[in-house]
Amino acid sequence: MKIAFYGSSLVSAYWNGAATYYRGLLRALAEKGYDITFYEPDVYDRQKNRDIDPPEWCRVVVYDGTIDALKTVAARAGEADIVVKASGVGFEDDLLLDEVLRAARPSALKTFWDVDAPATLGELRASPDHPLRQALSAIDLVLTYGGGDPVVNAYRSLGARDCIPIYNALDPMTHHPVAADTRFAADLGFLGNRLPDREARVEHFFLEPAARLPSTNFLLGGSGWSDKPMADNVNYIGHVSTRDHNAFNVTPKAVLNISRASMAENGFSPATRVFEAAGAGACLITDYWEGIELFLKPDEEVLVARDGQDVVDVLAGLTTERAQLIGRKSLDRVLADHTYASRAVTVDAIFRAHAAQRMEAAE
Repeated sequence: MKIAFYGSSLVSAYWNGAATYYRGLLRALAEKGYDITFYEPDVYDRQKNRDIDPPEWCRVVVYDGTIDALKTVAARAGEADIVVKASGVGFEDDLLLDEVLRAARPSALKTFWDVDAPATLGELRASPDHPLRQALSAIDLVLTYGGGDPVVNAYRSLGARDCIPIYNALDPMTHHPVAADTRFAADLGFLGNRLPDREARVEHFFLEPAARLPSTNFLLGGSGWSDKPMADNVNYIGHVSTRDHNAFNVTPKAVLNISRASMAENGFSPATRVFEAAGAGACLITDYWEGIELFLKPDEEVLVARDGQDVVDVLAGLTTERAQLIGRKSLDRVLADHTYASRAVTVDAIFRAHAAQRMEAAE
C-alpha cells in the first residue's frame, strides 16, 4: 500500500522532536512492504540543519514554504492508499489538512497523526470552530504519539471515529550502546530544548538540584539555554547533534528525562528520549508521570523522581555499579518490548483492519 505522509521533517531533527518517531515507525513500516512518500516544508532552517540524508526506505519531497507549493504536494495525496496528515507540520497546517482531505481518493484511509496530543486537544477544546475539529468527521482514524485513555476519550468526545495511541519506541539501528565520550562526562546529563512548557520543570528537576549539589557535575545540552542562570557546576554545551545522542546518553553516570508539563499531566506519554536513553544502555532518571510502569519497571529499569529533592536523593545514593545495572536492564526491556518494529506490527494491523472495513462497506 502507498502512504502519503505530510509531517514536519524526516531528514532534520532541528527543532523537530518528532523526527526520531517518524524515522523509527516509517522505516519499520517500509520493511513491512509499505511504499512511503514523506512531504515536508522548507521552514525553520531545518533543511540547513539536516542530520540524515533522504533514506532508501522512503521518498522525501521537500517543498517551498509557499501556498502554491503546498497545494501542489497536497494534490499528490490522490495517489495514495493511506493519507496521513501529522500535527505540527509548521506551515499552514489548517490549509494543508483541508487540501489533503480534498485530494484524497474516497477509498483512501484518511489519518490524522497527532505527535502532541495535549497541545492539540487544548486548542480544539478552546475553539469549537477549529478546522481540525470540524474535519474530524471526515477523518477515518486518529493515531497519537501517546496519551492512553484520557487522549482517546477526549478525541472521541470531539467527534473522532477512532483514536489509537502508538507510543514512542526504540530503533536499535540508530540508538544503541557506544563508547563513552569525555565531552559528555558528568554525574547527571539532561538533553532538551528550552520550551515554555518545559522550562519550569527543568528548573525544578535539574537546575535547582545542581545548585544544591555543588560538588556534583551536571551536563546540559539543547538549544535556547545560553542566557539561563545556572550554577557553576552545570556545563552547558548547546545543541547536540543526533549523531552524538548515544554518546551523550552513555557517558554520564545517569541521564534525566523531564517531560513537558502537558505530557506529564496527561500521563501515558513517554518521550522519545526515554527509549533513546534506554536503547543506549543509560541509567535513566525520569520525572514521574502516570503509566511509566507500562514501559519500564521503576527502581529496576528506571529511576523515578517526583520532585527536585528526589533527584538530589537519587544522585546521592547512586553508585556506578547500580547505574550500570539499571542501564543493562532497561536496554534488555526496550529491545524485548518497545521497538519500532513491534509498533509497526500494531500500525500495520490497524491499517489493514480499516482497509478491510472500507472494502466491506463499498460492496
